[in-house]
Amino acid sequence: MTLKRLTIWLILLALLGSEAMAQVTYLASFDKQKVHYGIQLGYTQSKFKESYTQNDEVRETLQGTTSYYAPGFHLAVLGDLRLGNYFNLRALPGLTLVTRSLNYNWETGYYETHGGLDSRRNVESVYGEIPIELKFRAFRYRNFRPYLTGGMSYGFDFASLRNNKNNNNQSIVRLNTSDLRYTTGVGFDFYLRYVKFAIELKMSFGLLDLRIEDKDIYTQSVDNLKSRTFMLSFTFEG
Repeated sequence: MTLKRLTIWLILLALLGSEAMAQVTYLASFDKQKVHYGIQLGYTQSKFKESYTQNDEVRETLQGTTSYYAPGFHLAVLGDLRLGNYFNLRALPGLTLVTRSLNYNWETGYYETHGGLDSRRNVESVYGEIPIELKFRAFRYRNFRPYLTGGMSYGFDFASLRNNKNNNNQSIVRLNTSDLRYTTGVGFDFYLRYVKFAIELKMSFGLLDLRIEDKDIYTQSVDNLKSRTFMLSFTFEG
């Protein structure tokens, strides 16, 4: 089952469950709290947004590079500040484990004359993240309330290999430790008997070039690397 289909089924099941219990209004005064906390678990899909090099010498050996989405995991704590009837400011400090790859399409002649070339290089990262987001909530309908989010997120890669010397045998692609992203998402709050549960879909777009320039052919194949992440998350607030 694809991620898109899984997301649709989860939302449909949550809506059916909300409708089934709609005769009872749960947590009627929950959104009037000034501050509340929670925990968020997420499934991520991450890749690089790469720009193929304009270096003519490199382009003679390499037809192009591509990056595909790969799965990861996200865990965060939530701090939510009520700004009004429809707006909240929230912080979601946490950890995100991601794997991203670069796939290389070598020129046939160059590949045949240079043994040991990699067709793929993976980069694993463990980001400590501090997202700050504004949440806009629509009208509450019984035990259901949709919302939109937008904000900024700073991430620090604890697994960065930026200080390692590039070694072709180990397939190292070095990245900068810091990343700055803007985020946008949509979510659905469901008011249960004891907690508020939310399903959220969010995209984050990196603003910084993560690439560390060196003389390695694998790094020279791109002029910049930026992060792209899609996340399906589940939040529990009490």
